[in-house]
Amino acid sequence: MRPLVMALCLWELMVFGLFKKKMNVEEFISGSVEGLRMTTDAHRATWHLGEEKSWNVDQDSGQIIFSFEDGTIAESPVQIIGTFNSNDDTFMWGWDHPSILPTLQANALRVKQFGEEHGSKELTTQKVTCTEMRAWEYTALAMRLAEANGAYCAEAAPGTFVFMNFGEVHLAKET
Repeated sequence: MRPLVMALCLWELMVFGLFKKKMNVEEFISGSVEGLRMTTDAHRATWHLGEEKSWNVDQDSGQIIFSFEDGTIAESPVQIIGTFNSNDDTFMWGWDHPSILPTLQANALRVKQFGEEHGSKELTTQKVTCTEMRAWEYTALAMRLAEANGAYCAEAAPGTFVFMNFGEVHLAKET
């Protein structure tokens, strides 16, 4: 092939997206964590995320509800990313979790798809060994990929923590 023709073919591949640079998954996850930090700071400042007296997820309605001492209720759509077991340091993805309804698996499925596209085994293996911090990183990644509004983690049972993304938050006062 002549050099000019070869150069034109390579240019077309780059222009039309057929010649893609391999993404650095860890850098993308780090950026996701930074986005989660900024978002969490905003939620803490505006509606006091982290100061709730209780929380509840209704899987049937797909909502998470936070209750506060002053009678404020914060309600939002929820997606469950997975569960972290602190007894054996494992994370079970929500995309194939026996305790999670399929309607609450969409954000976790986005992570699995991302993992398949970028050859990341830990994002496509149903149960992985990891730290709690890594579980937060997975949750931040899901938040970024799904363009969710925030993330939350709570102890669902002794030693079992559920990691979630939430959508737009609606505030109300109990009457």
